[in-house]
Amino acid sequence: QVQLVESGGGLVQPGGSLRLSCAASGSIFSINIMSWYRQAPGNQREKVAAITRDGSTDYADSVKGRFTISRDNAKNTVALQMNSMKPEDTAVYYCNFGVIRIGLPYEYSYWGQGTQVTVAS
Repeated sequence: QVQLVESGGGLVQPGGSLRLSCAASGSIFSINIMSWYRQAPGNQREKVAAITRDGSTDYADSVKGRFTISRDNAKNTVALQMNSMKPEDTAVYYCNFGVIRIGLPYEYSYWGQGTQVTVAS
């Protein structure tokens, strides 16, 4: 089995910064795309950022220039550095990994438990 554990959420003032981390453990052969999603109350879950194994990145228009996604393939971790934060960034943030497990030929999607991020003064 594979587990994803997130950390780093909390309360931050507008204009402030926060860094989220997500680490995977278990029977992992490799991880393809690592992504961050978020879901605000009453809204659908949306993709915030994604990074491929070779480091190519993609961002939602709403966070471009403010958020940076990075990964450490050796440690099976992904981070999301969030700068110049706005109240509309308030949401529960989830990491999502496309994992190829040891001994299995297919990619499986795994989710973290979610971490609350609140931007308020």
